Amino acid sequence: MAQDGLNGHDSLRNFLFDTLEYVPHVDSTSPVSGGCINTCLRLETNSGTFFLKYNHADAYAGMMAAEAYGLELLRNTKTIGIPKVVAQNESGGVDFLVLEWIEPADEVPDYWQQFGRDMAALHRNNSRYFGLDKDNYIGSLAQSNTLMEDGIDFFISQRLQPQLQRAIDKKQLPLAAITQFEALYTKLPSLLPLEPPALLHGDLWSGNYLTGPDGKAWLVDPSVHYGFREAEIAYTQLFGGFNINFYNAYNDVFPLLEGFHDRNEIYNLYPLLVHVNLFGGNYAKQVMSILEEYG
Repeated sequence: MAQDGLNGHDSLRNFLFDTLEYVPHVDSTSPVSGGCINTCLRLETNSGTFFLKYNHADAYAGMMAAEAYGLELLRNTKTIGIPKVVAQNESGGVDFLVLEWIEPADEVPDYWQQFGRDMAALHRNNSRYFGLDKDNYIGSLAQSNTLMEDGIDFFISQRLQPQLQRAIDKKQLPLAAITQFEALYTKLPSLLPLEPPALLHGDLWSGNYLTGPDGKAWLVDPSVHYGFREAEIAYTQLFGGFNINFYNAYNDVFPLLEGFHDRNEIYNLYPLLVHVNLFGGNYAKQVMSILEEYG
C-alpha cells in the first residue's frame, strides 16, 4: 500500500470512521524515518497531529494489536513516557495503528538519570508469571509469550529455543550450536538469579526511545512481556550502551544483583539470535563466542 494518495484512501477513511466514529480531515502526510517493517507517517489533521503505522494485514498477523496492547500496559504503569494509543483496527486488508504524536523537545539536564529511575520504576511492576497473555513480535519475528512460572524454563523454551531452531533451519548457525546450547541450559539455574517477573519494554535499544515534549525519555516500538529485568538492562548494553548515568541511577533505585556483569552476555544470546535470523552476518560469530565462554 503506497503512501501516495493516502488522504483519499478508502481503507484509511473506513478505519478512521469505524474506530473513531468520525472522519478527521487529513491535511497532509509526511513519512517518518526509522522503521523498516511498516510504513510510518505523520498525519496532520483538523483534530491534531498523529503518528500512523500500517501494513498489509496478512504481512504480520496481529502485530498492530499486540503493539497497542503492550503500549497500554506500559502506559498504565505511569512510570515513563509512552505514546497514547488513539486507534487500532484493520480495514480493507490493511492493519492500522494510530498513536499520539510525540513532539520532541530539548533534553532535561538530568535526562539519563531520570531515564534510569523511570526504568527502575517500570521494572517494579511484577506478575506471577513470566510471559504475557498475548503473543507479539520482536522486530518482524513472531514471539511466543506462553505464561510460565519458572523464569529459566521461560527463557529457554520461549526465547532461546525458538530462535535457535530458526537459525539452524536457515543454516545461519552450525549444528554444533544445538549441543552447546543444551549444555548451557543445564547450567542456567546456577548462573541466573531468580527474581520476580518484571514488566519489560522487551526491545530496548537506542532506536526505541525518543525525547518527548517534557524533555524526558519516551519508549516506542515495544515487545512487551514479563521477564528478567536483567535481560532488559543487558540488552541496552549490547550495541554500545546507554549513558553511564542511566545505569548509575537505575542501580540507585533498584540495584542489580551482584555479578550482573558476569552474566549479561547470557541474556544477550536472545537478541543476538534474533539478529542472526534477521540479518545473519557477524551476529552468528558473537553467539558462538558466548557459547564458548560458558561451555
